[in-house]
Order: sequence, then structure tokens, then C-alpha cells
Amino acid sequence: SYTTFNYSDIKLSSNTLTKGNTITASVTLSNTGQYEGKEVVQLYIRDLVGSITRPVKELKGFQKVSLKPGESKEVSFTITENDLKFYNSELKFVAEPGDFKLFIGTNSRDVKEASFSLK
Repeated sequence: SYTTFNYSDIKLSSNTLTKGNTITASVTLSNTGQYEGKEVVQLYIRDLVGSITRPVKELKGFQKVSLKPGESKEVSFTITENDLKFYNSELKFVAEPGDFKLFIGTNSRDVKEASFSLK
């Protein structure tokens, strides 16, 4: 892209996700450059306390956003219990209660960060 973008801090609708419910994570994306551009906003999640070794960051969603110079837009992702599931050592597809980190940014390195728990 020939322009630059700025991400606000992440806003979570709740710091706790309970079974059957969802959390919404949102950021405000602003085009701070002089040209119209497109940005792919990426959502990553990290399981901090899994019963097996988990990836440092897993891509769980993305959205392509087009903004004019000076324009801003709120980008939201809905996180469900299904987004946190993995195959455990008994090959069961489960979501284990515990602490998670959520990352939103332009790539896996340049991200904003927030934390939440699954109860």
C-alpha cells in the first residue's frame, strides 16, 4: 500500500468468555497517509495454559478494509468458544478454561494486545 495506517488499542466487550457466549474485540483503523489504501486487519489468539503445547499465535480471523485519506473505521471480531478449541492429547476437540491473549494488527509481529479468560 502507498499509505500508512494506525490502529487504536483493542476494546473488549468483556474480559471473560463463558460457555455459549461471545466476546467482541474491536479496534479503530485510521488511514494516516495521503492516499486511499486497503489494509488486511488480522486477529490472532494465544492459549497461555493449554494442556499440550500450543502455537504462540494462531490466526483466527481477518478483514480487508478500504479507507480514504483521513478516514477511520471500527473493525470488530467476534470470539466464540469454538475459536479456542484444539485437539488435546486424547484427540478430543475441546476448549480448556484458562487465560488467553488476543492480538490485532497488520501482521503477526506488529499488533495490539489484550487479555481475556475462558471460564
